[in-house]
Amino acid sequence: MTTIYRLLTEDDTSAFCHKVSAALSKGWVLHGAPSITFDSARGVVRCAQAVTKEIDSPYHPDMKLGHQ
Repeated sequence: MTTIYRLLTEDDTSAFCHKVSAALSKGWVLHGAPSITFDSARGVVRCAQAVTKEIDSPYHPDMKLGHQ
């Protein structure tokens, strides 16, 4: 088994919640607490959430993590 990692980011809107929910529905697991920060250049709050997933194949840098 190989553990792969993604960091999901988005503006603080329902789009962020949908992005995280979609990852969870595909077997990804929350890793740690979410983070938020203010992007002063754009004037918006940004969110981030790390997720991990166990896969049967070995990791390769060319792999599309979102398709796992």
